[in-house]
Amino acid sequence: MAGLDFVRTAVQRWRVSWVLIAFGPLFLVACQGEDNRTYEPRYSSTPPVSAKEYVFGVHPLHNPKRLHEVFGPLMGYLDANIPGAKFRLEASRDYAAYDEKLYAEKFDFSLPNPFQTVNALKTGYRVFGKMGDDENFRGIILVRKDSGIENVTDLKGKAVSFPAPTALAATMMPQYYMQMNGLNVMSDIDVRYVGSQESSIMNVFLGDTAAAATWPPPWGLLSKERPELARDLEIKWETDPLPNNGLVVRDDIPNDVIDTVSWLLFGLHKHDEGKAILAGMHLSRFEAATNETYNPVIDFIETFEVAVRPVK
Repeated sequence: MAGLDFVRTAVQRWRVSWVLIAFGPLFLVACQGEDNRTYEPRYSSTPPVSAKEYVFGVHPLHNPKRLHEVFGPLMGYLDANIPGAKFRLEASRDYAAYDEKLYAEKFDFSLPNPFQTVNALKTGYRVFGKMGDDENFRGIILVRKDSGIENVTDLKGKAVSFPAPTALAATMMPQYYMQMNGLNVMSDIDVRYVGSQESSIMNVFLGDTAAAATWPPPWGLLSKERPELARDLEIKWETDPLPNNGLVVRDDIPNDVIDTVSWLLFGLHKHDEGKAILAGMHLSRFEAATNETYNPVIDFIETFEVAVRPVK
């Protein structure tokens, strides 16, 4: 029996050896293939369900459709570079609708005009930055080249289009300029608030008003898209500048989020992707700012209310 057990053991060992010899290389290849497989992470174009949404309101620099075209890429850039956050652009149909949301603290971040900026400081916001290019924050007054209008006083008895009563560069600053150059804005002209920068420009182009007030960025964008505007219209007068549109944040937003947003915005002009985003805004850069940056705006508003009309 001992001899028989020895034979059985020998046969079993031979079978195992034969299997290893025959199929061992296949096992090794399979194992090596799995060990050497390259890891490829998966990316999703949508944020995780747990992403915190921040509402970013922009005042009516343009109509809502154009506003999304101009500022949508910026929201995408913030989404891509702040893990766990989602930024939603909030457009408003007009200045009144935007003001209502801003002063009710509906926005986490916002880009108001300077007049709205100083008002927002009273309702739970603080300034952390601003648009650069202050030289562009000025009012311009357009007329048709064939209008025959040469002096501000030539507008007496005529209609003039403005975007909205609280548009600082495009309404208040041009109205102050007119007032200082011999025109009583409240009685000498037919003041028409038409709701947007584009509407103001198109009113004078179509001959519905004798002049139109706006400011350089929307005029530059629209006249580039529609060359006939540059052909038929001219900038007849322009005002002195003030600090550009502000960046404000609600007081309850975490400091680390504010710091990250600031770092990303203030660095846009340093790389190609950022420069492309800024170009769509007709802007060279964003820059740091504080509440005190807008003291000249407070002074202007006080002067405007005495010289022209109340705005508060």
